[in-house]
Amino acid sequence: MPLPIENVDTDQIIPARFLKATTREGFGDNLFADWRYDKSGAPIKEFILNNPTYTGAVLVAGKNFGSGSSREHAAWAIAGYGFKVVVSSFFADIFKGNALNNGVLPVVVSEGFLAEMFAAINADAAATVTVNLEEQTITNNANGKTESFDINPYKKGCMLNGFDDIDYLLSNKTLIEAWEQK
Repeated sequence: MPLPIENVDTDQIIPARFLKATTREGFGDNLFADWRYDKSGAPIKEFILNNPTYTGAVLVAGKNFGSGSSREHAAWAIAGYGFKVVVSSFFADIFKGNALNNGVLPVVVSEGFLAEMFAAINADAAATVTVNLEEQTITNNANGKTESFDINPYKKGCMLNGFDDIDYLLSNKTLIEAWEQK
């Protein structure tokens, strides 16, 4: 799903008026709400998320995605919509951490690679990418080019195992108890 807009901040991802809830449910419905819906609540046909031509679990976004406030709700909204990966040439650090904590993989690519991904999507709306977390690579399937990306080893392990921080601790309960006995 292409979103070739630069400097997307967390208020654009999930507007502040939707931050009243303290659970994650329903945030995907309001992802990019001010861009997706008009003042009466009707979908804006031209906005990419309302275009049935585009589908998928990967959001390809412009440079500087997730800047602004530290709201975790932005990651909740992206995950709630169904995105598993967001690709950009730059992420705000707090957004990147919130995404990883909520099961969304932020993949940083070079600006050239990002431009080629947008070109591939513009040429064919069904263009795909392959993200290999274990190998830490992303491949533009339209041209076969691959780039590596960095990820914190701890967060990589959590994502590969489907763990959040609590799940990780619980998975090491036996080791923790053995250490406590020493």
